[in-house]
Amino acid sequence: MSKVYKKVELVGSSSESLEDAIKVALARARQTLRNLDWFEVKEIRGSLTDGYVNTYQVTLLVGFRLDEGE
Repeated sequence: MSKVYKKVELVGSSSESLEDAIKVALARARQTLRNLDWFEVKEIRGSLTDGYVNTYQVTLLVGFRLDEGE
């Protein structure tokens, strides 16, 4: 059986960790997308306040399987 996927780019952010930033982005994706199958970390960024990490930001490509046609 052949499958077709679509990729969307999402950016998650968190003041806690990179892992939490990923989880935030995927949690939001689950609210509107079906058949989520994989993700790829494309970029990692962060912001600093007084030289300390303030926010982690992760850009993800998220792949989801398109529904089969009738």
